[in-house]
Amino acid sequence: MKLFHSHYSPFVRKVMVCAHELGLADRIELLATAVHPVKRDAGVLAHHPLAQAPTLLDDAGEAVADSRVICEYLDAMAGNRLFPAPGPERWRALNEQSLADGLLDAALLIRYELTARPESERSAAWIGGQEAKIASALGWFEARAESLGERLDIGTIATAVSLGYLDLRFADLAWSRRHPRLAAWYAAFAQRPSMQATRPPEA
Repeated sequence: MKLFHSHYSPFVRKVMVCAHELGLADRIELLATAVHPVKRDAGVLAHHPLAQAPTLLDDAGEAVADSRVICEYLDAMAGNRLFPAPGPERWRALNEQSLADGLLDAALLIRYELTARPESERSAAWIGGQEAKIASALGWFEARAESLGERLDIGTIATAVSLGYLDLRFADLAWSRRHPRLAAWYAAFAQRPSMQATRPPEA
């Protein structure tokens, strides 16, 4: 398999954490991309109309895009270990993944606003709205930090990856100071070999 990736993409990292946990990382060749919110990468576009990272090319060369789809695809390939069976545990894990991805979406929209737009076109109100989403999501996870426990599923993986991205790109938010229970959980989860193997280069 081949994966269009960026070392700094949290959604790529989520895919690769899953791949490591499932023992599939060695079967994936990483293909560098120049994915950008405005200028699309022609190499990825040739395989998928959204031209986004991550995009996975399976063994037959078919493209699978979106981290949520790719992670579930890999999990099915490895015997369904990270996505619980239908029932309360599955909905909990999927809900956590959805919220963690939403946190990342808000963080990336801020990032794009600051890096892809000229300063004269940036919106303080837009940035403030995204920051409010991040704050709400962190508060939600803090209140439920004990339920994360020692679970290893798509919910906890997505949560940890989102927090790692905040540390990478938004260190000034100092989220861990205001969310001690979540910070304690993350400090332990971040020591997993899969998280260590997928750490992005220093920004």
